[in-house]
Amino acid sequence: MIKFTSLSVLYVTLMISACSVPINNPATVENHQVQTAPQGPIKMAIFAGGCFWCIESDFEKLDGVIEVVSGYTGGHTKNPSYKDVTYKETGHYEAVRVSYDSAVISYADLLEYFWKSIDPTDDRGQFCDKGSSYRSAIFVTVDQKGDAQLSKAAIIETKPFSAPIVTPILDASEFYIAEEYHQDFYKKKPAHYNRYRQGCGRDKRLKQLWGQ
Repeated sequence: MIKFTSLSVLYVTLMISACSVPINNPATVENHQVQTAPQGPIKMAIFAGGCFWCIESDFEKLDGVIEVVSGYTGGHTKNPSYKDVTYKETGHYEAVRVSYDSAVISYADLLEYFWKSIDPTDDRGQFCDKGSSYRSAIFVTVDQKGDAQLSKAAIIETKPFSAPIVTPILDASEFYIAEEYHQDFYKKKPAHYNRYRQGCGRDKRLKQLWGQ
């Protein structure tokens, strides 16, 4: 079983406005070079779990994960910007696209890790970030749907809390890469990222839900 490291809303409100920094011109992300030769087919999975800075950081810790890209998906506007998604109700979720070596880590492993990296009881957003773009979801292809449904059923059966699971499983749609300054934000601005994550209460809430 994969393990992970474990709400002062006022603190975060004063510090920054949710998961945001000054907006620059949108820029796409060039594909990162694979650091080691994959042992099996490279596959992709898409998850939404609130601020994509945090989900990207969490998934990049896993062995077998080759690349995590932040972006927007599930909406009705083409080529949305961060401003569009956050302020114009385009229907998009902040999400990440995970490329992984399927010989090292399985989709089932990613699903299990995802559930315990989010608050699946909140349908208004995640942690201190509320709004449609911060909702959680699993975006699946036809081949992934069965595994995702089995994973959700298992979490419903074994969860250590009474609140219902509200995170939906949705059909995958076009994924738009977010602006360059959002990519690997936790590496580019570690102090800002750490203040945000701590102030938002993400790890504290995860510990309350899932334990260590």
